[in-house]
Amino acid sequence: MNRKLLERRLKSIGALLRRQRMELSIADEQLRHLKNEADDARVRSLVSETALADRERRGSDQQARAMYRHHTLLSNEIAELEMQQDELLDQIAVLAEGSDV
Repeated sequence: MNRKLLERRLKSIGALLRRQRMELSIADEQLRHLKNEADDARVRSLVSETALADRERRGSDQQARAMYRHHTLLSNEIAELEMQQDELLDQIAVLAEGSDV
């Protein structure tokens, strides 16, 4: 494959990685907040033993689980992008070795 094309793809993946990592950082904060909120709702539900408190607990749990799934998806996407980046770097290194010979 052409070195320029590999470098262009590498830059594109690098930019996407930066965006995904930033989004993961935001998701980390949101996940911590939602977990704390779900824990608080769980305690309120246990103490008050009302239907409303139980409904709020279930809603908080659902939000925390949804954010956890989003966080996991982002982590997996980042891992995949890092593997692609490594493969491109390996291909560029092979091309560089071939041109040195």
